[in-house]
Amino acid sequence: MNIFLKAKHWQIFLATFGLPLIFDIILFASIFSAAAKGNAPQHMLGIFAIFPVIMIVFVGVMFGWQWSVAIGLQKAIPESLKMKVTRFKIFFFLPLAYIILIMAVVSFVISGYNFQNTQPGPWMFGLFALIFPVHLFMIFCMFYCLYFIAKTIKTAELQREVSFSDFVGEFFLVWFHPIGIWIIQPRINKIAQDFDNNLQQVSEIN
Repeated sequence: MNIFLKAKHWQIFLATFGLPLIFDIILFASIFSAAAKGNAPQHMLGIFAIFPVIMIVFVGVMFGWQWSVAIGLQKAIPESLKMKVTRFKIFFFLPLAYIILIMAVVSFVISGYNFQNTQPGPWMFGLFALIFPVHLFMIFCMFYCLYFIAKTIKTAELQREVSFSDFVGEFFLVWFHPIGIWIIQPRINKIAQDFDNNLQQVSEIN
C-alpha cells in the first residue's frame, strides 16, 4: 500500500489515465486502419481482443490506489476515530469481481462471435434485464467507495470527526480522478509522510 500512498501524482495519472489512453488510441487506430483496408470483421475483433489488457492495467492501478488510500490511511487516523472498513471491503470487491467477469465474458464473446447469425435472440434481452439492475447496484457500490475514500482522507488530515460537508470537495476530486489526482495525491503523500515521521519519533523516544 505504501507504493500508492507515496507515489507522485504524475505516476498515478500516467498509470490510470495516460497509458490506457495511449493504448486506446493505438487500438482504435488499428481498427480503423483494418476497416479502411477492407479486412474481415473477424480480424478487427481480433485487434479489439487487446482491450481487456488495457482494462486490466487501468482497473489494477485504480483499484489498488483506492484500496491503499481507504485502508492504508486508517493507520493515520486516531484510534477513537477509526472507521469501519467491513462495508467498504464488501462494496470494493463486488465491483472488482463484476468488472473481471464482464471482461471475461466480452473476451469469450469476441473470440467465438458468429457473423453468420447476427440477430439478437430472446436470451440477449433476458440477459440485459438481469444485468441492468446488477449494473446499477455496482455503480452504487463504487460511489460508496468514493465516499469512504474521501472521508478517510479528510479524517486523516483534520484528525477529527467529519461530516459530508467537510469532504465534499475531496469526494469530487476522487470521482474526477484524472484531474483530482493532481490535487489530492500530494496531500496523501503528506499524510503518509507525517505518520512515518511521527512513528519514527516515537521509536526514537522509546
